[in-house]
Amino acid sequence: MGGYTLIENAPLATRNTLRVDARAQLLAEIRDASKLPELLDFPAVRAGPLLVLGEGSNVLFTGDFAGTVLVMATRGVHVEALAASGKPVDSDGDSARIAVAAGERWDDFVRWTLGQGYAGLENLILIPGTVGAAPIQNIGAYGCEVAEFVESVEAWDTRERRVVTLDHTACAFGYRDSLFKREPGRYIVTAVRFVLPRSRPLRTDYAGIDEELRRMGVGKPAPFHVAEAVVHLRTRKLPDPAVIGNAGSFFKNPLVEAALAERLAREHAGLVAWPQPDGRSKLSAAWLIERAGFKGLREGDAGISNRHALVLVNHGKASGPQLWALAQRVMLGVHEKFGVQLEPEPLIIGAC
Repeated sequence: MGGYTLIENAPLATRNTLRVDARAQLLAEIRDASKLPELLDFPAVRAGPLLVLGEGSNVLFTGDFAGTVLVMATRGVHVEALAASGKPVDSDGDSARIAVAAGERWDDFVRWTLGQGYAGLENLILIPGTVGAAPIQNIGAYGCEVAEFVESVEAWDTRERRVVTLDHTACAFGYRDSLFKREPGRYIVTAVRFVLPRSRPLRTDYAGIDEELRRMGVGKPAPFHVAEAVVHLRTRKLPDPAVIGNAGSFFKNPLVEAALAERLAREHAGLVAWPQPDGRSKLSAAWLIERAGFKGLREGDAGISNRHALVLVNHGKASGPQLWALAQRVMLGVHEKFGVQLEPEPLIIGAC
């Protein structure tokens, strides 16, 4: 079949970074986004639920998937032209509008932007996953979120059965959130359009970037210097999914009311918190988990990394239910100690 392939009873262990041994009733890999309507019209696909999967870096399977897992394998990165003038957006040297196919690897795209001299995504280097998944989760790291640079998202609307283009406002971005998460299953992202500047103030005041730049001997950093510093920090702090199964940061940093943050700061010396524009505070989930005694904990092959308390790890053959049970134990323990409810970042498939 042109543009896509279908596999029945497909194994998923190599398609999720937690390495959970699960299977999909049907696996569809699509290389041509224009074939989506045809694929979705197959009786076997229409008969069950649909899960769009990138690199599987933001999902935990707690069982087999009784439906179709759709993998976007589309490719392409294009600097677009302005409709009115026909000139590239960055013809004045200030910025560029870049259209990227959903199946492109996020880290490859970030490195491409740096190589082309664009700024903005340097703090988001080395995040696993695909470009299509980035706006869904509104990925973020080291003080930056992808939403800042997303102009629009192109998607197949399964409800209206047509291609739609959602501008930045329509995407309704929030902290690790978006319209696509609030209406799960409705939109299949096919491409993302970014606007990236040639230069902008660098964000180096977050989580040790300034210190790392000084260690590197960089006095006047460029975006590629910041990216290198972030790579150093991430590789030191976070376990490599190629070495040990994990989905990166498993827990969101919780947003709490200012009164609760102030009380916790009085009761727990060293509480890590960041004031937010709306008056609330974002607490460090890693700090809460570590102070609750869970960092480095291992139950069978399920564990919390001893390098970073946010990371749930699979030491070998942990099942999805075992990993989810440990995550729930961590969330319960943090709530009992601090009165703060943690939420998982990944999509939990099959949990009640």
